[in-house]
Amino acid sequence: MSSAHERKKQPEVVRRALIDCAAALAMERGLQAVTVQAVAAAAGVTKGGLFHHFATKEKLIEAVFDAQLDIFGAAVDEALRDDHSSYGCFTRAYVRATFNLSDQDDSQCGGALAVSMMTDPLLRPRWSARMRAWLTKYKKTDSAPALEIVRLAADGAWLADLTHLAPDLRMDRKKLLARLLAMAQKD
Repeated sequence: MSSAHERKKQPEVVRRALIDCAAALAMERGLQAVTVQAVAAAAGVTKGGLFHHFATKEKLIEAVFDAQLDIFGAAVDEALRDDHSSYGCFTRAYVRATFNLSDQDDSQCGGALAVSMMTDPLLRPRWSARMRAWLTKYKKTDSAPALEIVRLAADGAWLADLTHLAPDLRMDRKKLLARLLAMAQKD
């Protein structure tokens, strides 16, 4: 009898393991390596066990993407706690979280998922919904066009990091971060 049949039932632990294993596979070998068989084997469950938690591979990928969004959202929330100016507070937090993500994302899992989000019509709305919720919540402090430009510039810096743009083609990251944060302050 396999260990999958002997262990105590802990559905949330198994679900989390499946998400973590899928993310690790995406990190190590790209999203194409995230197969039902590979994820189930890495998590120590049967394919049926995986399908108990996720009806399809796409649902698993969505869960991994949502988990990455939650990590990014927590980073934004943390940066917001340290910001004591109202104008542009979300934008500054977003910029800090984006730059920290690039610094911490050696795994490129977030990058692999982001690339999927850009091309996958099922994932794109998930990012839009998260951004819509933030922009609605911070409408009074972060609706100025200049702040959107700052957020889009942070996205561009993140994409440059993701694609390993040659350093001689880029501004120093610390200077860029400082400039974007300064641009998100009220004049």
